[in-house]
Amino acid sequence: MAGEKVSLTGARETLLMTLYGKALESRLPHSLLNDHFADAAVRKIDYDFSRLMVDGNLGLGFAIRAKTLDVAVQDFIARNSDAIVLHLGCGLDTRVFRVDPPQGVDWFDVDYPDVIALRRKLYPSRDRYHLIASSVTEPDWLAEVPRNRPAIVVAEGLTPYLAADEGPRLFSRLVSHLAGGELMFDAYSRFGLALIRLNPAVKATGAAVHWAIEDPRELERAVPKLRFVEEVPAYRPEHGARMRLRARLFVRLWKYIPALRKIGRLLRYRF
Repeated sequence: MAGEKVSLTGARETLLMTLYGKALESRLPHSLLNDHFADAAVRKIDYDFSRLMVDGNLGLGFAIRAKTLDVAVQDFIARNSDAIVLHLGCGLDTRVFRVDPPQGVDWFDVDYPDVIALRRKLYPSRDRYHLIASSVTEPDWLAEVPRNRPAIVVAEGLTPYLAADEGPRLFSRLVSHLAGGELMFDAYSRFGLALIRLNPAVKATGAAVHWAIEDPRELERAVPKLRFVEEVPAYRPEHGARMRLRARLFVRLWKYIPALRKIGRLLRYRF
């Protein structure tokens, strides 16, 4: 049977990179994610994933980032049984199935219409799971999201692709609309963006990256309702044990060199 053809380009095509990396990691004997939905989706798609040059180290990096965000969402839901989960630029990520939220939670996945159409073909529907077909930078889609409940907003692999002025405007709209909650996303320094541009997988898609965040408190000044909580490193020493030698050495250096720590890390805010 023919697979599902995709014709994504630029930043949209990078979602295939992260999907494939998570699928590769989930095939390992001691997988962090055990993302069987991602693995099944890769097998259903008619696409030459080899052109993205995603290796085991990159796949593990995607899995580590995803697992950290999964745990943050699970923790927020445990503290807020009526929570809203808002996943910006969801791509083909299967967080809603990995987290498997209880009945009191409403989950919203937001991405471009062609991406949402592809999700509908690849993944099953479920109760209180909502798909919003829109660019995250368009303001109108927020009208579909309740504003009177605690919310956790997550964005994975999104912010570098936003224009430098779009990110603060997006987050300002979110915190003005929602009653309160948390925001967590991965952020990159200017040096980090330079490395992303050199990444063979990103180069293969032709995607452009723009928004760098050097100091997490920059966003507090741009969006006054946000309060910076913590900076979570992209890698911890225990993660290096599963990587190849060169990557293991990089992870060991990570915590000692500030410029490396700022390359890519997860930032958490409250509002």
